[in-house]
Amino acid sequence: MEQHAFTLVLNLNETLVYSDWKYVDPVVERLDGEQCIRCRLSRSATKYQDGKHYRDHSGHDRNPGKLIYISGHTLELCLQQENCVQIKPWKLEVDDTTLLDLIPFLEFVATRPPRDIGSVLASYEGKYIPKEFIKSSRDYQRNKIIFLLSCLIILDARDTFF
Repeated sequence: MEQHAFTLVLNLNETLVYSDWKYVDPVVERLDGEQCIRCRLSRSATKYQDGKHYRDHSGHDRNPGKLIYISGHTLELCLQQENCVQIKPWKLEVDDTTLLDLIPFLEFVATRPPRDIGSVLASYEGKYIPKEFIKSSRDYQRNKIIFLLSCLIILDARDTFF
């Protein structure tokens, strides 16, 4: 099985592009001029049960602990809830910045991949990830500065006694 650093599943149908599922190839070709997207999933990759099509990422050659699924309908249409980031559905609002707001979190995850993204996403359950991520990053930086300053004070105090 080929090893992938991280897989981001973005439901473009509900968040960025409103199109019928059968247009996934033309839409992705227009969005991905550099051909970075290796896997394209459409309705044929869903699991049909109880009259609905559900996203099922269990049959792919991806480590589920490294897969994020972002959509406005993740909670009702995805079988792997632990990999879901629920966002508000895009309704053609020109001032909607939801995906842009997620960039710092996604960059952090991509550059410092956790063993299991599910546990990371669980820590944000019921919270708006972009806001909470910025807050926790600031808290982390503040604590780091306080720790470093306390180390400097200790070192300075030692210098005065020797």
